[in-house]
Amino acid sequence: MKDRHQQIVDASRKDAVRPWWWPVWMVIRTLAVAYLVILLLAMFFEESLIFFPSKYPNGDWSPQGLTVEDAQFTAADGTKLHGWYVPHGKPLAQVLFFHGNAGNLTHRIDVLRELHRRVGVAVLIVDYRGYGKSEGKPNEAGILQDGRAARKWLAERAGITENDVVLMGRSLGTGVATDLTTDVKPKALILENAFTSMPDVAGVHYPFLPVQLAMSTRLNSREKIASYHGPLLQSHGTIDEVIPFELGQKLYDACPSEHKRFLPFEGMRHNDFHQPEYYDNMREFVMALP
Repeated sequence: MKDRHQQIVDASRKDAVRPWWWPVWMVIRTLAVAYLVILLLAMFFEESLIFFPSKYPNGDWSPQGLTVEDAQFTAADGTKLHGWYVPHGKPLAQVLFFHGNAGNLTHRIDVLRELHRRVGVAVLIVDYRGYGKSEGKPNEAGILQDGRAARKWLAERAGITENDVVLMGRSLGTGVATDLTTDVKPKALILENAFTSMPDVAGVHYPFLPVQLAMSTRLNSREKIASYHGPLLQSHGTIDEVIPFELGQKLYDACPSEHKRFLPFEGMRHNDFHQPEYYDNMREFVMALP
């Protein structure tokens, strides 16, 4: 009993002699531990914070008024992939289109219609691994493999070389399209709502995290586009709340091509649908290609 009493007395004396800053230190330590936990969770779930796939049968898989062919091909690592090919009787070009990070290819039916009817091109749109009917789970290395497998399939289907493919990407897809310019120079590059790198985008949404150091997904388009000298058509909404307009402008400025054009769209947000005038501009761009 005496020992227990003595322990209580000793604990009370210890508390009495703690310095004035002790409560402050306890708060700082608690916040530091919480911050570290948040950082580790963000790193662990990084890919889940980037990719938001919708698997089959979600979506409209029988589009009305649009002829589509199922495209099936395999990535270098054996992942089976699926896409839609929209043929055209007299195409101005063969376009390989990479969509954004959410949904699947069926959510881009309206875009496919505009590309087919107004621009006058044949289009292959591919679902990255884990999206739609494609197998696997998305990650940076994987979706870049998917892009190359899709380019090879389109070239064979259209009877052209891979250099004759026009690469087109939107949002996340701009990172894939830009990466594909580094090994095979395309006929042209079309980018919508593009970014400099994935950590740059993450830094906008998570400014309290050291994303430049912690992120494994890079998709460094700014570095890759520095070696691209071909035709470039780039567009961006001025009030894009997902990928700031400034990031798109910086990517455009990093491209050394003498054959490039930037289209700012006033008052457009990230997921706003382009007006017909945009596709008219794209048709002019495609028609002027050598």
